[in-house]
Parts: sequence; C-alpha cells; structure tokens
Amino acid sequence: MSFFHELAAQYIDGEWRTGTGSWDIIDFNPYNGEKLAAITVATADEVDAAYRAAERAQREWAATSPYERRGVLERAVRITEELADDIVDAVIDELGGTRAKALYELSAAQDFLREAAHQALHPEGRILPSPVDGKENRLYRLPVGVIGVISPFNFPFLVTMKSVAPALALGNAVVIKPNQNAPVTGGGLIARIFERAGLPAGLLNVVVTDIAEIGDAFIEHPVPKVISFAGSDRVGRHVAATAGALFKRTILELSGNSALVVLDDADIDYAVDSAVFSRFVYQGQVCMAANRILVDRAVAPEFTEKFVARVAALRAGDPRDPETQIGPVINTFQADALTALVDQALADGATAPVRGRTRGNLVEPTVLTGLPEGSPLLSQEIFGPVALLFEFDGEEEAVRIADDSPYGLSGAVHTADAERGVRFAQRIDSGMFHVNDATVQDDPLVAFGGEKNSGNGRLNGEATVEAFTTQKWISIQHGRSHFPL
Repeated sequence: MSFFHELAAQYIDGEWRTGTGSWDIIDFNPYNGEKLAAITVATADEVDAAYRAAERAQREWAATSPYERRGVLERAVRITEELADDIVDAVIDELGGTRAKALYELSAAQDFLREAAHQALHPEGRILPSPVDGKENRLYRLPVGVIGVISPFNFPFLVTMKSVAPALALGNAVVIKPNQNAPVTGGGLIARIFERAGLPAGLLNVVVTDIAEIGDAFIEHPVPKVISFAGSDRVGRHVAATAGALFKRTILELSGNSALVVLDDADIDYAVDSAVFSRFVYQGQVCMAANRILVDRAVAPEFTEKFVARVAALRAGDPRDPETQIGPVINTFQADALTALVDQALADGATAPVRGRTRGNLVEPTVLTGLPEGSPLLSQEIFGPVALLFEFDGEEEAVRIADDSPYGLSGAVHTADAERGVRFAQRIDSGMFHVNDATVQDDPLVAFGGEKNSGNGRLNGEATVEAFTTQKWISIQHGRSHFPL
C-alpha cells in the first residue's frame, strides 16, 4: 500500500506534487475493491507546467552525447531488476493481472528498455548528391522535441515504456497521461524508475487527470509535436482529429478484432493451445486478442471439443494466487457490459457450451457458438473473456470472414504448410499476422501497428526511430550557384 501512496501523485519538473484540481481519482484493486490510493487531478495549468518543463529540459538533453543517454537507459534496466517484486505486485493489485501476466509485462518492458538503449545510437545522418555543381546535401535526423504519451490500462507499464524509453533515448522529452485505472503502473512507477536512473529533471513528467478537468489541453498544447496514444478507436479518432487540426503527428495503437484461423490441415492440439492463450490472456483485455476463432468445418468437431474442455478448466479467482489463470476485468462497468453482451448473444440464438458466472469484477470464461454470420458480435472488439467460435468451409471463405472487420491489427493462421499460412496472411488487411502462433505478439525490433480502424503509425525498432525523430536538410554550396534572376 505504501508503494501506491508514494507514487500516486503528479510528477512535474522532477518534483512529486499533489494536483490542484477539485476532485480525486480513486485507484482501486479490481479484484477485491481495496482502495489503493487517491490522486487529486492535475489542472490545465499543471499540464502546461509539465509541457513547459519538458520543453526547457529537452534542448540540453538533445545536445547530450547519445552515449550518455544510453547510460540512463541502461541504469533504468537495472532499476527495474531491483524493483522487480514491487512492479509485479503493482501489476497484480492495480490491474488484476495474474502473476504470469505481471511477470511477462515486466520482462517485455525490460526488453524494450534494452532496445531503447541501443536506439540512442541509431539516428544516422546522410550525405546525398545534388545536380548542382559544388553543392553538398546533408540530411540530419533530429529528435522531434516533446512527446505526449496517453497510455492504456491493460498493459500500462509495457505500452507506456514502449514510447517513453525510445523517445528519451533519441533525445526527446516526454509527458505521460496515464489511464485513470493505472495511474501508478502507467505513470508514477515509470517516473520513479527514470528518476532513480539519473534522468535530468523535466525530461519525464506525469500528469494524472481527465478530460472532464482539462478538456483537450493535453493534446492541444502547443509544445508536444507527437502524441502517442493507445486505447479504443473511438477515443483514438478524437485524438487524431484534434492533433491533426494542429499538424501534430500521431501514433495510434487502437482496437482490434483479430481472427485466429484453423485450417483443415492444422495441428489441432497446438491450435487449441494457441487459441486459449490468444483469447484469454489477461482476461481477454488485449487489443491483439483473438476475438474470433474461425475453424474449418472439417476439423471443427475435434477442435471445439478440445477447446471447450480447456476453457472450462481455466481457473478464475484471486490474481495473487499463482494457480489463477483468469483474474478480474478492470472495473464493474466492463463486467456488466460483458454479461449483457453474452445475454444478448444467447437471446439472439447463440449457444454457450461454456457459460461463466460473473461475481463482482470476476468474469469467468464463456464460449459462444452458433452465431449467425451477420451477428454484430463478429465485427466488434470484445474486451473480456468471451470466445466466439465460428465454422467455415474452405480457405476462400476463411479469408473473406477473417477480413470482414472494420479493424486490422493482428491475427493468426494454423496450418501444416507454413507457406500456405504466409499466403493466407498476405491476403488479410492487417498490420500483423502470425503463422502457427498466437495473435498476441510483440517484439522490440519489429514494426508494431494496425490498419483500418486499428490505428496508424508504427512503433518498435526502426519504426520507433522514424516516429520520434524528424529529418532536416542542410545544404552547403562550396562553390557558387548561378541564379536566373
């Protein structure tokens, strides 16, 4: 508890502060309802203070040796190792993540920190030829300046770190606005890590607040040049419109409706394992989760029997219990919405070979079959432990159904022929697709992002360098140009 009280605050210009807004955000444990902390919201004036601090600090930071910046990132990795137990406990208590989920999030964030340390040395200038005699063209890659990061609740430590760490490594400053359900794991905890790693004051700021208090001030402020947002497509559309009107660059990681496709030659046992993980990891509250599990009718009976048995055996309960596989969803609103969704599907004619109970925020797994092809459930993101099984006849129909979605984030296909899987993946309009694996994947070196309503822009590896830097052309005329006037 002291860990949450210590980090549940605003962090502006190297100081931990109490917000001056007129109300508090209450940070609850979603499993038992325990109050973890109360945070008085930041006002628009404090958002301005955070951005101005970042702007001042960034100029000197950009001129700092990339080796010095790399050293801060390397120390940050060591701090996460020292705080590993506290980080895991915070993910469990604040997010309702299981211990396995918390350990994964910590490990993945450390991988991204290590990659960011390397990225400090990545930006390279170029000398390009010119058709003009005597002219030298230099192309410099420079930090964009200040980046605003709006992070989600589901993997806040990892997803926030994916923007913050490389942005700092590349010479930028950052202001984070964490999700209200994750103010510590998506905000204060990250600030503490970089504070202990020796990051100069002002380069990383955290403002815990809400649009009800500040309106669009976080996006509209004149200082940030890039807004990195992860969340729903509904909010993402507003972020894009607001930022775009001000010519700000956006990196948007939005909703998904991934399909995991099981072809007629798939290894069924392995496909079942992949499908269970892809749908139910962190209670299905993952943008890449397999919303739709599409199975060739030739193998559907075997797959369905084994999948249903596996799902029925999943253990739901206290996320602090190492044996728990399904913890709570993030809040009561989400739990009630999922229950209503399943009730409506059953009223519309679906069947539930597995029907989980809802106890508080603990929503047990449900499997729905028999959905008509036009069911709205097949085209929306379901952020919870509800699996939709749908049968198809042949590969052509599988492609059509898998691609029949307003979203295009991730997906997977299972087949004995890997190249058949690659050909299938190439036909789906999505940013990522995986052959003989899960739909939930992330890699520090590989471009991550979606198509259609799943967002725009990419992160990870060289894509991150592109996202958080800009290019500047400086030419030098060593001789004399001849002008027509």
